Amino acid sequence: MREHGGNIDQARQRFGGSAEDWIDLSTGINRLPYPAVEVSLAQWSALPSRSEIEALHQAAQHAYGTRAPIVAVGGAQAAIQLLPRIARCGQARILAPTYNEYAPVLLAAGWDVDEVESLDALAGADLALVVNPNNPDGRCHEPGELLALLPRVGRLVIDESFADALPHLSLAREADRPGLLILRSFGKFYGLAGVRLGFALGNAADVAALAAMSGPWPVSGAAIAIGQRALLDDAWGKATSARLARDSIRLDATVQSRGWKLVGGTPLFRLYETDDAVAAQDELARARIWSRVFAQKPTWLRLGLPGSEAEWTRLADVVSR
Repeated sequence: MREHGGNIDQARQRFGGSAEDWIDLSTGINRLPYPAVEVSLAQWSALPSRSEIEALHQAAQHAYGTRAPIVAVGGAQAAIQLLPRIARCGQARILAPTYNEYAPVLLAAGWDVDEVESLDALAGADLALVVNPNNPDGRCHEPGELLALLPRVGRLVIDESFADALPHLSLAREADRPGLLILRSFGKFYGLAGVRLGFALGNAADVAALAAMSGPWPVSGAAIAIGQRALLDDAWGKATSARLARDSIRLDATVQSRGWKLVGGTPLFRLYETDDAVAAQDELARARIWSRVFAQKPTWLRLGLPGSEAEWTRLADVVSR
């Protein structure tokens, strides 16, 4: 399996404890999730209707500020799995380093894949891919920079999985432009990754193709109920964005005494330069706090934001030793 955060089983195997003992900061998932939504028996027992799925689509369009065609999928990862089939195989270029699922999925489907280091190097690709904000380093690109790429590539895919708290970066309003496809994650900002919900936004032809590949029931009735309520809750979204902005600064201040240097991040995670990331991870893990390290970057340590005050206190106690 490819390297990811959220691998709490690995933490437990190495350092012990039950799952409940651990604070998992190895992902960028909001640890103060959207409040529980009551899901009716009918939503668990019946197949989702077309009208229910369409209501979810409308809620997502509202949340993302767009009228572009949209399709719900079982998490942004489901859209990534479908992406190689959106067009005939050709040359794909990915702005790297980035989320490590794209290149293997495209390669396995027969695409030629190059990982490049600049937006200009994407030019000429049949499929160009940018994660904005980027995972894992939080690198951001302004919408105008990305739109300027459109005439220079066959299809431009923008993964906006971490854009909810940074809406000024989103191209969702432009998603119906020919050649542009936007992917969104529900689980990260709303803290409900287990719901397995995401969206693809684009022109009518691309969205119709993805919908056909996804089948008639791409998401569950429970995901529809939870997703629709959360996506329409503007007050919660605004308050959460403000809290995440404050808490990301708080996290930087919390680890400052260790001399860890901020090298990137978003309001949902921070990336620090350390002397030895594995040693730092082990120290945190002995206090049952899990972080993320990177084999190719042995000094990088990534931390998600703690949720409760008890979690903040535990983290502060460890880093202040």
